[in-house]
Amino acid sequence: MAKLLHPKATAVWLVDNTTLTFKQIADFTGMHELEVQGIADGDVAAGVKGFDPIANNQLTQADIDKAEANPLAKLKLKFNPAAHDEDKRRGPRYTPLSKRQDRPNSILWLVKFHPELADSQIAKLVGTTKPTIQSIRERTHWNIANMQPIDPVALGLCKQTELDAAVQKAAKKRAAEGEAMSDDERRKLLSTEQSLEMAPEPRMPTAIEGLETFSLSDSDDDEEEDNRDIRDADSFFNLPGGDDDEDEQP
Repeated sequence: MAKLLHPKATAVWLVDNTTLTFKQIADFTGMHELEVQGIADGDVAAGVKGFDPIANNQLTQADIDKAEANPLAKLKLKFNPAAHDEDKRRGPRYTPLSKRQDRPNSILWLVKFHPELADSQIAKLVGTTKPTIQSIRERTHWNIANMQPIDPVALGLCKQTELDAAVQKAAKKRAAEGEAMSDDERRKLLSTEQSLEMAPEPRMPTAIEGLETFSLSDSDDDEEEDNRDIRDADSFFNLPGGDDDEDEQP
């Protein structure tokens, strides 16, 4: 599907050179109607030079005239054969030069923490080749001793949603194949949203762990001590008997 080139600059040109409504311009450029109104008021896109959609083969004058005569009419992007299927990306993802040195570290992270991902999925996520992934899996990469696993999302090599989608796809594939997974492997297959929604497991403090059933005395002794009659003052205070008092008198 072809996309409009320079939508904001195109909106600036349409505001300045046509009598189209804000909604018509917003629908054509993919912007919000209030944003187009901001362009007309001078609050948005200040200093942006207008981009002529007619001269750049995106609209025809007849389409603009028709839309100006009918406020309910919608502008349609002119078909350009050269832009057909431009959204379909072929081959590995393009990685900027400034981030290419970190790409092996991200591959090592994916191989370590998501071994269920196929080489094709990793290649699509970070923009690499299968031989490179295989060398890191087998630890035969020339720089494997100096590599550190780093999250590709933190490096900006892919989005978290893309990583979650790849992990979920791998989870469905393994479930369809009927492979048994450990608890750690099953936990790795959860997306970030699912992990955040899970309730934390109740844990006992490590200082008292294992002491929940510990007791210093037997239960029978506790019952006898509880049943003892402490209403007898002599036995409670361990006072001397009356015979001792008579002996002390002269």
